[in-house]
Amino acid sequence: MLPSTPLSTAREIGVKRPDRKLDRIVPMPSQTIPLLICRDIQASHDFLVNAFGFRAGGVFRDGSGRVVHGEVQAGDTTIWLHRVATEQKLEAATDVASSGLVILVDDVDAHFVQARSAGARVESEPADQPYGQREYGVRDSEGHRWWFATPLGSKG
Repeated sequence: MLPSTPLSTAREIGVKRPDRKLDRIVPMPSQTIPLLICRDIQASHDFLVNAFGFRAGGVFRDGSGRVVHGEVQAGDTTIWLHRVATEQKLEAATDVASSGLVILVDDVDAHFVQARSAGARVESEPADQPYGQREYGVRDSEGHRWWFATPLGSKG
């Protein structure tokens, strides 16, 4: 049985890479930082703070004053905002998306009202899901997909 603590390491639980002949241990990640590619980092930063209630993490500029990086905080998770960089094959979001981010909130219905009033593009309104949460889906000002959810039965 695997330990449930997030501080477990591959070595502690005996996980080995099956594709390696040398039987090496794969270290467990210590943190995951989502990265969003943005056409306008400052506007995206402000939208995420105002619409979704994230904490401002800062917008960083190079020596010429051009915005090159931004950060917001969703709970304990830092989300990086990166500029479009075609030389690195980092393109802005499109209407065709194969992924998105799920954020748990205390009151998904109240959160939905705030996000919609701040201009989030609604893809699905709050609804109870058969897998035990109430959730809704939106796109931010750059077109990234987000789902916000509250586990069913957790509202007082």
